[in-house]
Amino acid sequence: MSAEAEADVDAGADAVRGDEKPTVRTEKRPDGVALVTLDRPERLNAIDLATAAQLAAVWRDLRFDESVRAVVLTGAGDRAFCTGIDRAVDVPQPASPFSMDDPLIAIGPKAADLWKPVVAAVGGMACGGAFYLLGEAEFVIADENATFFDPHTTYGMVSAYESVYMAQRMPAGEVARMALMGTAERLSARRAYETGLVSELVAPGEAVTAALRAAAVIASYPTEAVQGTVRALWATREAARAQALALAPPLIALGNLPPERQAALFEGRARTDGYRVR
Repeated sequence: MSAEAEADVDAGADAVRGDEKPTVRTEKRPDGVALVTLDRPERLNAIDLATAAQLAAVWRDLRFDESVRAVVLTGAGDRAFCTGIDRAVDVPQPASPFSMDDPLIAIGPKAADLWKPVVAAVGGMACGGAFYLLGEAEFVIADENATFFDPHTTYGMVSAYESVYMAQRMPAGEVARMALMGTAERLSARRAYETGLVSELVAPGEAVTAALRAAAVIASYPTEAVQGTVRALWATREAARAQALALAPPLIALGNLPPERQAALFEGRARTDGYRVR
């Protein structure tokens, strides 16, 4: 989660961390569509370890549920789809630069070998680790007020996995600018649509409705043909993605600042720092 995103949630953080309620909700609809919702609006739907585990479990469950033929993924509230990993999460790392434990590596549907189509519905902010989820969706529908950004470099972290996922959805120059400009810029929903990250723009608050409508159409088709098409589409970029992701752990281990220096950068930035939306 970026410092800007953290500013709005610090006051209630302790209470939320002690809350053991499920943080991923799944509604299975009669039209064959499952609506999966990240449900931590108090933390701008940032992903802690429990949420990461719940997401992985949801995808595994949907693999075996023949009543579900398409999925819509969204975030609760109107301020954020997801702001990546929760900064409160502590993930000890091995000393070797060739090994890394990434708590987000298995949060996406393709990581769970789920080939039912997933449509992402984005409202508000989507940043950082949210790109693991957007990168494994078939397409993205966004509210006109949605914004996209990658805060990693601002805080001394390598954008590796995130940039790889986005490089398969957007022109390389756009991905480079988003990753390198950090928190200084946010990609507007309009620009995300122009560059191919977003397939449809809708009025604020309408992304879930539009995504459910599209998913219902897809769910009405023969599921074997749909899943085969999803698998074929992913095969076109699977080799390049696997090769690029294999480089991510050592790049992160070698390029990330030590945690205490990252924390200092987070704390040192003014909560009111401005940013440009383009």
